[in-house]
Amino acid sequence: MHSTVKVTDKIYWLGANDRRTNLFENMWPIPQGVSYNSYLIVDEKIALVDTLEYGSSDDYLDKIEDLIDGKPIDYLIINHMEPDHSGAIKTIVEKYPDIKLVGNLKTFKIVDAYFGLKDMQYMVEDGDEISLGHHILKFIMTPWVHWPETMMTYDLTEKVLFSGDAFGSFGTLDGGIFDDEIEFEEYYEAEMRRYFSNIVGKYSNMVQKAFKKLEGIDIKYICATHGPIWRTDINKVLSLYDKWSKFEAEDGVVIIYGSMYGNTAKLADNIARKL
Repeated sequence: MHSTVKVTDKIYWLGANDRRTNLFENMWPIPQGVSYNSYLIVDEKIALVDTLEYGSSDDYLDKIEDLIDGKPIDYLIINHMEPDHSGAIKTIVEKYPDIKLVGNLKTFKIVDAYFGLKDMQYMVEDGDEISLGHHILKFIMTPWVHWPETMMTYDLTEKVLFSGDAFGSFGTLDGGIFDDEIEFEEYYEAEMRRYFSNIVGKYSNMVQKAFKKLEGIDIKYICATHGPIWRTDINKVLSLYDKWSKFEAEDGVVIIYGSMYGNTAKLADNIARKL
């Protein structure tokens, strides 16, 4: 795990790189690995935004403790309950037994099934807000991007969008954490497209509905749960997701064929050559 990285003055990235898993969700090849991103807001009240996959980092709690210096964590914001982000919830609850789990009705149906923890639940609805002191968090329901309970958390103070799996990418963060520290076009764009296609693309109509909810919101940072943090070219990632979720074509041709004896394959090769 990298050292903790400041996103803004009071927001920290706590992430881990997974270079061991061969198949994401036991389905999608990830030869370049994947990152799991968690974020900590240290204010008058302290909020942890999503956790990590269980076992992905052996110093996760140590990094948190270094930042909060013995103070309790007041809230755990659960934007998404998939195990690669909820895997450390039990560990966090055991360490900070007075913490409140923040989520929506559908979030807590899954929490109930996984952990119980009914007395720790703080339910929010679309547009609800929580004040941490300097920071005010607003919750935006974005169901089916890409699970039924998914939501986003927007920091009204510093214009940070904690977007869950939306705007995420395959690929580990090899030193560069922010979009201006990486070679996006040379590597991450293809991995982001592949991530979108496999993980989110089926729910493109819901992505477009989420875009409607984000209209008019000033976003200075996008902090997804996988891949780089966006702080420089926000419109780049937004425009790519908008384009992909509208199924807008890119230059190129895809030839799909099935060939039992190889003859149709030869035909496909000939078509490709002519093109």
